[in-house]
Amino acid sequence: MWKLALCQTDVAFKYPDANYARMEKAIIEAAKNGADVAILPEMWNTGYALNELAGLADLNGERTKDFLSGLAEKHQITIIGGSVAISEGNKFSNTMYAFDRYGSLLSSYKKVHLFQLMNEHLFIEPGNDTNLFRLNDVSCAGFICYDVRFPEWIRKHTSEGSEVLFVSAQWPAERIVQWEQLLIARAIENQAFVVAVNRVGDDPQNHFNGYSLVIDPLGNIIANAGEEEGNLYAEIDLNLVAETRGIIPIFTDRRPELY
Repeated sequence: MWKLALCQTDVAFKYPDANYARMEKAIIEAAKNGADVAILPEMWNTGYALNELAGLADLNGERTKDFLSGLAEKHQITIIGGSVAISEGNKFSNTMYAFDRYGSLLSSYKKVHLFQLMNEHLFIEPGNDTNLFRLNDVSCAGFICYDVRFPEWIRKHTSEGSEVLFVSAQWPAERIVQWEQLLIARAIENQAFVVAVNRVGDDPQNHFNGYSLVIDPLGNIIANAGEEEGNLYAEIDLNLVAETRGIIPIFTDRRPELY
């Protein structure tokens, strides 16, 4: 059994210092409430201030890695670090870091699918690698926002054993119904837990209304944060994954030679 803290926060547009302070508060609160894992939203250090990343992005991700590692170790909590804008040379990426409760890096993942409606493809370099990692001997995977619209990408991870799918997002309110529908579909078709954190608040172009969700392998929503800022807590029983996959053995019944 894991206790999760989904940190549904606002993101201050173009103000990294304010955002690091906000995330620290959310993570400390999660630890005080006994959470095993805290999950953060997408691009929380800068927001989608894409045309100003040269002055805002975290150089090589060093500030973020030190920040998350230190909090994880100090408060003995695993952190799925949402994602942040980082700079490497003259290139930028939308990058997710995960750290275990001892402060050790579990994974680093650059968003693979870039969202053209928010001009991400004009400023961000896409990643090319999967995001598989083990957490307490459980196979997990991490994704960023638009990734969930690509079921073949999610299936690549679950076909390699992932049982818990973490998703961090800045998903606008106008498409929030699709957010829920897509996440439920990803849970059902992969017989996996989906733990998805969306932000709240506004930037100059969008309104974000949260609805962070925890969905079980049968597609049942077991926790919903609604529209308010704050931590959503939920417990998940990992045994349900094996039980569900045992009832309907979709992974052994696949015909990958045909597709």
